[in-house]
Amino acid sequence: MTPVDPADTAAVAAQLGRPPRGVRAVAHRCPCGLPSVVQTAPRLPDGTPFPTLYYLTCSRLNSRIGSLEAEGRMKEMTERLEADPELAAAYRRAHEAYLAERDAIEPLGTDVSAGGMPDRVKCLHVHVAHALAAGPGVNPFGDEALGELGDWWRPGPCVHTDATPDTQP
Repeated sequence: MTPVDPADTAAVAAQLGRPPRGVRAVAHRCPCGLPSVVQTAPRLPDGTPFPTLYYLTCSRLNSRIGSLEAEGRMKEMTERLEADPELAAAYRRAHEAYLAERDAIEPLGTDVSAGGMPDRVKCLHVHVAHALAAGPGVNPFGDEALGELGDWWRPGPCVHTDATPDTQP
């Protein structure tokens, strides 16, 4: 992961519409060069526990995932968990990997990961962030949602800052 520099912080603030909190590193970059996922500290600067290790920042990607959620994909995915033991096992492994990574930074003393893992699908944003940060094959629902979204970055940067690269994919 790339350390966070001021240009990344400015880009993430523009993407979120607010200053980011607890950012440790850029966990994934969009092909346009801007951060798309940040890794957050298990505790915010004020000490509040924050179990979401990977936070999706790209406003365009957030919007596209919101559309999938509005279509009922989370309910359908949760139903598939109940019917497919192999999928459920892969999802549990994603949950365990998420906890192991977070606990390696700072244990929170909880088995709560994020996004409903390991028993239901509650937030596709978390799963896509995890899939982008960890790479393919780790989070099955993050991989699946990304596959449905296609080339979400094609129109170019989701925001423009002084640090926005001049090149597009």
